Order: sequence, then C-alpha cells, then structure tokens
Amino acid sequence: MHTTRTSGTEIDDVRQFVIAERSRCLSDREWRHRLAGYGYGIRDGGAGHILTSLIHGRDLCPLNV
Repeated sequence: MHTTRTSGTEIDDVRQFVIAERSRCLSDREWRHRLAGYGYGIRDGGAGHILTSLIHGRDLCPLNV
C-alpha cells in the first residue's frame, strides 16, 4: 500500500477523531464498522493498528490505541 501525503495537523485531527470514536464503542468490531461509515479502515500491522483510507486504499498513519 502507498502512504497518502497530508499535513501533520490533518493527520493529528484524524487520529484524535479515530481515538475518540474508539472510546464511544463497546468493541473493536463496532469501532471498525463506525469508521468504515466515514471512509476509514483499521488494519493490524506488525507494531499495532494502522489507519487506512477505504476510498483511496492507502495507509494514513499508525495508531497507538
């Protein structure tokens, strides 16, 4: 997969949004389902979760959740 180039503040805003969504969910499955509705996905990488764009099929950033 390719990495999408965006500014650091955009990535930080998206990362904060994704983490806030996780706190509202009861399970990983619900979290992934909710994020898919916004066009984001989560995949498991070697060092943890990686946020992806479902629309562009690209990795956006690592998540420390």
